[in-house]
Formats: sequence, structure tokens, C-alpha cells
Amino acid sequence: MNVSAHHSSHLGFDYIELWVGNAKQAASFYKTRLGFSLFAYRGLETGSRTWTSYALRQGEVTLVVSSALPPGNETFNAHLARHGDAVRDIALAVTECESVYERAMAAGAVSVHPPQKHVDAHGHIVLATIKTVGDTIHTFVERSGDGTTFLPDFVTTDDPDSLTDRLPSVGGRLLDHIGLNIPEGDLEPLVEWYERVLGFHRFFSIDDSIVHTEFSGLRSIVMADPSERTKIPLIEPASGFRKGQVEEFLEYHKGAGAQHFAILTDDILASSQALRERGVETLKVPSGYYTRLRELLQVGDIKLQEDVEVLAEYDIMVDFDENGYLLQKFTKPMSDRPTAFFEFLQRRTFNGFGANNFRAIFEAIEQEQERRGNLQ
Repeated sequence: MNVSAHHSSHLGFDYIELWVGNAKQAASFYKTRLGFSLFAYRGLETGSRTWTSYALRQGEVTLVVSSALPPGNETFNAHLARHGDAVRDIALAVTECESVYERAMAAGAVSVHPPQKHVDAHGHIVLATIKTVGDTIHTFVERSGDGTTFLPDFVTTDDPDSLTDRLPSVGGRLLDHIGLNIPEGDLEPLVEWYERVLGFHRFFSIDDSIVHTEFSGLRSIVMADPSERTKIPLIEPASGFRKGQVEEFLEYHKGAGAQHFAILTDDILASSQALRERGVETLKVPSGYYTRLRELLQVGDIKLQEDVEVLAEYDIMVDFDENGYLLQKFTKPMSDRPTAFFEFLQRRTFNGFGANNFRAIFEAIEQEQERRGNLQ
């Protein structure tokens, strides 16, 4: 396969769409709690008789929450019953929708819909969709013109909201990665699928010899497009342990799907303070973590610009290698089912994926899992 042909085509994530039971209320939650702003809408008022969607933005991160309007939409109803509020579409921005789609189809992808061109006064949008794991899909989005229209049927809206105007900015800049959890045994076939169908490559990998607690282990391979602007960690549980957080996700999400969205920020302390003021529930880091961290930093001769005491106060984790370090903070799940959550991260000359932190993150998640009675 011609890698250079792939090379020019991928531009990063376009949007992430969640199918939810009540899009109006979900949009309000993501605005007030997580700091997104509404910028486009479709619904009965815009002539959309079948779907209502709120398009939300923070920096360059675009989140769409959608609900079906007619009660009889079987695809939507089945998705909601099976997965709860969950990611349906991980949309990828591309330069040439048709060629990306045709290459994917030639490589064995399953089509959801072939390329469709939508033209309006502002330019044109070409959209095509294929299936990926579980009930998740990838839409390829090609935009030309000045791009003022978000997607067909959407109307741009500025959203005067007296509440969100008074809240501190969370400061999310772009979507660093979105993680897919998959059943054990599916990792290698899915890696191969991303390589063959989308021309992605292995960016980073980790196995259960590194990441395990007494309860759970995992294997993960991060896939990236040729430009490395789109990164999708694929995560499978490792057997031989008790039921861990990946299995808990797979059980409550009823199969493979997107578990976490990682948003890059330039100032994780400010972001953490804003999330706290907005009342976002975040993961408590086990107390022993910061004692271990201090020891590791001394051994590794790493100088942090941040004070460890302050990091501990905000439950921020640190990972590092010889080039730099990474700061991470995790929210609790966004819904009652312990499924999707957000990560906020700041990179200081570090491009890795928090490998040293996986164990501590697991322990933190397992504390919550135990509270839910799901740690067997």
C-alpha cells in the first residue's frame, strides 16, 4: 500500500458523537461541568425531523450529543439500550473523503454509508462512514470553503448562557487521543485492521507485564495516522487476574467501545481548579502514589516545574522518561454506568502515554470499582 497516499489524507479528529437518551440535558452537563460551548444545533426548529444534536466545542475539541426524535428509531434505541449514553462516531478529518473511503473498502471495511457531497453557500462537505469495533463507526469528513457550516442540517448558534459565562475556563485545547476498550483476544486483529484499512501504524505499546495490579492487567497498542495527529489507543484486558476496569467497562458498555477522551491543556493546574469549581467528580489518587512519585523523581533525576504537594491536592498524576514528563487528571464516568470518562493532560516535552502511571490509575479506578461492588 502506498503510505504517502495515506500520508496527506488524515488531518486529525473532526468530532466525537455520543448517542444519548436526552441530548438537551447532556449538552447542558458538558457545558456547565466540563467547559464546552454550544456552537451548532439541529432539531425540529432547524427542519431536522429525525435527529436532535448539540455540537459543543472547547479549543479544537468537538463533541456532539445526539438523540433520535421519532420513538421508533430502532438503530438508536438498540444502541441506547445496549450501551447507555455512549460514543457512536469517532469522526476523522480527511483531505479526500472518497479516496480514503475507497481504500478502506478495498481493504475490507464494512460500509455504513458511501460518500455523500453536501453543498451550500459556504462550500462543500463530503461525508462517508465505515464500521469499526462493536457498534462504533468512523465518519470521514472532508471540508472545503470557509467552513462556517458544521454538518448538514446544523444551524450555527451563539449560545448566550448566563451560567457558563460566570464559570472559569477549563482550557482544553485539542483531543490528544481517544481510547477504545476491546475484549481480550481482539487486540492484534484490530491493530491489523487499522493498519490495513486506514493506513495507521503502531505508535506505542504496553503489555500486562508492565501494567497490572493484583486485580487486573491490560495490553495496549496506540495506533496513529501517518501524520500522528490522530491517536487511538486500543486496550484489551489480560486474563489471569480478577475482573478489572477494562472488563467492567466491557460488561456495562456491553462490548467494545470508546472509554476515554484525553484532552490536552496548557495548564493542568488551572484546568483542575476550573473543573473543581464546576463540581466535576474526579478520580482520587491512592495516597501512597505521591510518596512513590517523590522517590522515582529522585532516582530519575527529574525536575518538575510543579510542586508535588499541589499535584497531590488536585489528584494529578505524573509520568516521565528521559525527555520530559506528562501530567494527567481523570474524571469519574460521565454516566451512571461506569463507562466513558475524560482525561485532561499536559505534556512537557513528553510524547508517551503514561505507562508508569497505568498501575496507579488502575488502583485509583479499582477503588471506585470496589465502591460499586464490581471488583470480583
